[in-house]
Amino acid sequence: MKESLKVLLDLLDLEQIENDIFRGRSPEDRQQRVFGGQVAGQALVAAGRTVPVNRPVHSLHAYFIRPGDPLVPIVYTVDRVRDGRSFTTRRVLAVQHGKAIFSLSASFQIVEDGPTHHAAMPDATPPEELADGVQRLTPIFGERGAREFVTRRPFDVRHATPLSWEAAKDPSLITPEAKVWLKIDGELPDDPLLHVCLMTYASDMTLLDTVLLNHGLSWGDKRTMGASLDHAMWFHKPFRADEWLLYYQDTPFAGGARGLARGQVFTRDGDLVVSVMQEGLIRVSD
Repeated sequence: MKESLKVLLDLLDLEQIENDIFRGRSPEDRQQRVFGGQVAGQALVAAGRTVPVNRPVHSLHAYFIRPGDPLVPIVYTVDRVRDGRSFTTRRVLAVQHGKAIFSLSASFQIVEDGPTHHAAMPDATPPEELADGVQRLTPIFGERGAREFVTRRPFDVRHATPLSWEAAKDPSLITPEAKVWLKIDGELPDDPLLHVCLMTYASDMTLLDTVLLNHGLSWGDKRTMGASLDHAMWFHKPFRADEWLLYYQDTPFAGGARGLARGQVFTRDGDLVVSVMQEGLIRVSD
């Protein structure tokens, strides 16, 4: 198993310190702030551990309240809002330095039958025909830097559309949509909650980039800054995070120093398994 995957799985294996209270930590790479996908994934782990295994999560809604401090643990408190006959509701608060940094509400449901339909999967170049992370990132970081970046990342990520930094250099590449193949770079156990939490982590990696891609901006252009404000996900069907998933993303709106992005996650068979919405702060200086 890749070392970065071991680290991520360890981060998601929260320590229970009391009934409905859990403690999580951050990786030791000393980032400026905690990655939003990590906090969301850990919060969903905390909620899921208080729910029977026969009730999978079907939706979550979350707010990023303050930047997380990567140097200290994060305490997650779970509020058992409701345990109904079909649905279970949980509310999770993430706390550091005595203040809330993140809040999440999640709903779980017993498996039931009903009418079925879903959006069609868009056309995309298969992942095997796309450049891997090292090849795609070498023009940005150099080969050594690209290899170090990919080594630290537990996901194999392959872009079927331009990167935001490419569109920033070449306006002809500007587009309002992005197609990204991703999967965990290793094999995972058969734990449905784990696969869902890993997708929650991954869903925050590229989504706001779609807003930048639509305007020829890039996080590395020294004038664009941003942060996730809120995040919502709907889990439609079971899936595996260690198999290729197509993350189709577009941006319906930007304004008021905010950008809205949405995503749809498809299996290779064309099944829509996850829907995502996120609004983020987007500030551009002169």
